[in-house]
Amino acid sequence: MPQPPTPVPPTAATAPVGRAVSRIGETVRGVFTVLDEVRARTAALARARRPLSRGDLAALRPLLFRHLGGLIAGIGFIAAPGLLADAPWYLEWWQDDPSGPPVQLLRDLDPASSAFYDYTHWEWYAGPSEGAERTICGPYVDYLCTDEYSLTLSVPVTAGCAFVGVAAADVFVRRFEGAVVPVLREVPVPAFVISAAGRVVASNTARWIGGSVFRGEAGFAVHPCDGLPLSVVAANTASPLRSVRKNLRDH
Repeated sequence: MPQPPTPVPPTAATAPVGRAVSRIGETVRGVFTVLDEVRARTAALARARRPLSRGDLAALRPLLFRHLGGLIAGIGFIAAPGLLADAPWYLEWWQDDPSGPPVQLLRDLDPASSAFYDYTHWEWYAGPSEGAERTICGPYVDYLCTDEYSLTLSVPVTAGCAFVGVAAADVFVRRFEGAVVPVLREVPVPAFVISAAGRVVASNTARWIGGSVFRGEAGFAVHPCDGLPLSVVAANTASPLRSVRKNLRDH
């Protein structure tokens, strides 16, 4: 009779990698939980007040202000073009200011202007508008807002089954690293966090620095953060190479 395959024994890194996956998942889900609050409040406004105006969205500010600071450096609602009666394009977006009250982001939203800011082209907007439930854009240098190396997390907002915009939050990579690098350092092999595109977000090794792209390499295994477009990659000779695209598919 054929013999059952011999189980691959766990390595010394197995438990620390599991803890890293758990901690990183908790950190990111915390931001998405906040965005779910913003989404619910915005959807309620869209259902109750038709047509919506910029003044209606001011009701979101206490909620947005409460969550600014710590991990979240910027947060808000980005309206689908044509949603508001008095502003065809609009962002109810606020940024953390450690020296004072939150600051509203103001951009040129006049389509006739040469400086027009068409936010619909950005991945953090396009992903939710095309049906992605959770999108993580970056890391990238946010030249338009903060000049900081950032991640943008976003979710779609719907009302009556219609897409009305995006709830989003900016997280500075340096703050994200502060939250997750300590647990990555507990992993006794090279380990790092990648986005759905394979871009490195945080790492415990200088070989894989933030912003570099991991496209698969022998001796590394990919450990998805369940339900999130992020994974932990760790050197693990006991595990065969698995494709990044395969592991991140459907997230």
